[in-house]
Amino acid sequence: MKLENIPQIKHSNSNNFFLLAGPCAIEGEEMALRIAEKVVEITIKLEIPYIFKGSFKKANRSRIDSFTGIGDEKALKILRKVSETFEIPTVTDIHEVSDAAMAAQYVDVLQIPAFLVRQTDLVVAAAETGKVVNLKKGQFMSPESMKHAVRKVEECSNEQVMVTDRGTMFGYQDMIVDFRGIPTMREFAPTVLDVTHSLQQPNQSSGVTGGRPDMIETIARAGIATGVDGIFIETHFDPANAKSDGANMLNIQYLEKLLGNLVAIRKTVNSFG
Repeated sequence: MKLENIPQIKHSNSNNFFLLAGPCAIEGEEMALRIAEKVVEITIKLEIPYIFKGSFKKANRSRIDSFTGIGDEKALKILRKVSETFEIPTVTDIHEVSDAAMAAQYVDVLQIPAFLVRQTDLVVAAAETGKVVNLKKGQFMSPESMKHAVRKVEECSNEQVMVTDRGTMFGYQDMIVDFRGIPTMREFAPTVLDVTHSLQQPNQSSGVTGGRPDMIETIARAGIATGVDGIFIETHFDPANAKSDGANMLNIQYLEKLLGNLVAIRKTVNSFG
């Protein structure tokens, strides 16, 4: 994948990591535009290539009464408005084959959730849209096995593919990032570290996923030091009241300081050649 081929991407020649960031789910137009405006301001200042992230629906829920979205088309139209307002690319995740063509009309990057990355029909449907495809590594998969998912995209004549590590299941209620997997996956595709989902604590007895947001900077720093191409962070102005994944999201007030520190680390890493 060539970063500069993503529509409306900025600072692709800055030699910086790129950023996928935004709320877990689109809760409404005002919140999406507000978050995007803040992240755009920060990334322009730090010369970080930026892709706005927001799920148009949430399908992988522990409980049937969990928030799943505000309506597919309504949320997708908000993603398009974010893109048009700030002239930035957007990414959303898809869950069914029929989602691919629909979402491709509104966003620039289609993301395959970790639980679904072995679903061949879904991966192929995303690849055949011609959009960039972001494959999230299954919590149950080795880094080496992700090359097969990448090949599925490439064999559909789509070279625009990246992979994202979001941790590996450790026991029943915790995730671990094995940083040895970063250079392995970078051999066959640009590699992103999903910092916030790597800090999830799933399968809680309440049916609501927990998290360790206090460890976000620790994991992010290690990712940059290991050489990841991109960083994925879910962020919100009020994580405690977010409708999805609030327990592991970063409060947006801390984002600029975090990204500034990561840029400094990246410059040091680049100096090593």
